[in-house]
Amino acid sequence: MKRRDDGTIDPTWVAEEAIRRLEGAPNAAARQVGELMVTAIKLIEDGLDLGQLKLLNRAMKEMRYSYKVFNDYPDVRKVSIFGSARTPEDHPDYRSAHTFGKKLAEHGWMSITGAGDGIMKAGHEGPTREASFGLRIRLPFETSANDVIEGDPKLINFRYFFTRKLMFVSNSDAIAVYPGGFGTQDELFESLTLIQTGKSNIMPVILLQGADVDYWQRWERGITDNLLERGWISPEDPGLYYIAPDEESAIEHIMRFYRRFQSARYVQDRFVMRIKQPLRESQIAELAKEFDSIIEHGSLEQSGPLKGEKTELELKRLHFLHRRYSFGTLRRMIDRVNEFPMENAE
Repeated sequence: MKRRDDGTIDPTWVAEEAIRRLEGAPNAAARQVGELMVTAIKLIEDGLDLGQLKLLNRAMKEMRYSYKVFNDYPDVRKVSIFGSARTPEDHPDYRSAHTFGKKLAEHGWMSITGAGDGIMKAGHEGPTREASFGLRIRLPFETSANDVIEGDPKLINFRYFFTRKLMFVSNSDAIAVYPGGFGTQDELFESLTLIQTGKSNIMPVILLQGADVDYWQRWERGITDNLLERGWISPEDPGLYYIAPDEESAIEHIMRFYRRFQSARYVQDRFVMRIKQPLRESQIAELAKEFDSIIEHGSLEQSGPLKGEKTELELKRLHFLHRRYSFGTLRRMIDRVNEFPMENAE
């Protein structure tokens, strides 16, 4: 980085370096980076104070580095495991988290935890260091990561909770939650809120606990009595989570979600499901009738990739104009897609 005599960064060097690096980038990527640069320059005109600028700078650095680490594993499914750092190693929850992480790793998955002790350490021990990511938050009373992930290149340090939580959710294909306190509940409710409002990919959210523990049964009574019966959530919203009776049931729930369904995205106004095996016309008609309430207008269609799609081009698509609400119903639709028999598989 070239600096002037007064120690400030040479703006001419910045411009020349930016042009040099953008020359080899794809047009779409260059356009996005260009907009980021313009936004950064506008910060000077906006008169932000030094503290605000530091926050933005650090947050951007955390996100850039995190995506760089995760992008080395683009084709591996990942589960975020949340739970208390205070759970002792002889607790049923700890043993369950260890078993869950290990068994899911046997299916080729990797685990993401907060890198602390308790459930987070169990979530690393089960799948082992090689199949684990650690997202450590800097706190006055937690000075180091657990001894499983400490020193691993997949351990990422965060100053801010909001960037850390973004990395949990945006890099996960499933979320598993064990009993915990305020932090665990915050992570669970933020995940559910993002899915409920369509701000995150729909994915399995599994609530687990050790043998003879009734934490989630007590929690669900609060959800039913305080939220559902008072109308603060919709009747379909409890379908966004699953209380698993054991680790095997949790893993079966996750595998079933990705049985035929592969991934989803919006292409303009159309919700597009990528599916591993196409459906019959009669099955598509059945889905269209059952989920008419979330189809804006037109029909549910099956086709190849839509214009503008760049990935998973070999897969068929189910797509429709989505009303952009009732994401619990959309989750049920994905479950129904997975329930249809797979040809030559059953």
